[in-house]
Amino acid sequence: MFYRPEDGHGLPHNPFNALIVPRPIGWISTRGKDGVDNLAPYSFFNGVAYTPPQVMFSTTGDKPDRDGTKDSLANIRETGIFCVNMVEHAATDAMNKSSQTLPAGQSEFDHAGVERAACETIDCARVSGAPATLECRMTQIIRMDGDANYVCFGTVTGIHLRDDCLKDGMFDITTFVPLARLGYRDYALVPEAFTLARPDD
Repeated sequence: MFYRPEDGHGLPHNPFNALIVPRPIGWISTRGKDGVDNLAPYSFFNGVAYTPPQVMFSTTGDKPDRDGTKDSLANIRETGIFCVNMVEHAATDAMNKSSQTLPAGQSEFDHAGVERAACETIDCARVSGAPATLECRMTQIIRMDGDANYVCFGTVTGIHLRDDCLKDGMFDITTFVPLARLGYRDYALVPEAFTLARPDD
């Protein structure tokens, strides 16, 4: 089949995000000016540069108490900082619970029973015990087409690696099994990895 997005797809569910898979989940933690810690998963997330290390995530919805966006982006606009916490299989339920829409003054850390830890380079909470966390300073927020579509870019200022995830000096994803997002309500696990040399190596 072929369809033009502006004409609709005619299927029971939109297939678009099922075509871009698997997607890493950025479990974004922020802190508002009021001191409330926010935590929410975003699957439109990725790294975008090595030197300096930079990441991005996009938010595509809004809340009535956040003036056309969500808590995460509203907090980043206020403070200029955020954390990206890696999601492991063991944290699936907590990650899902943190996606619930809550009033702006209520913390998803508390709601989902997620333990906090302090960051080193920014004034923000991170997920204690996450396999890895990236402390970030926002560099730019770009408004995209659509009512509430934004991309947030940040430079990584600090990186936490859980000690048990390091094997022979390398970060080994098989020690914790990353959780990835598929389409619809589907997720995937990454239980194994293989090495493939590039032709130019």
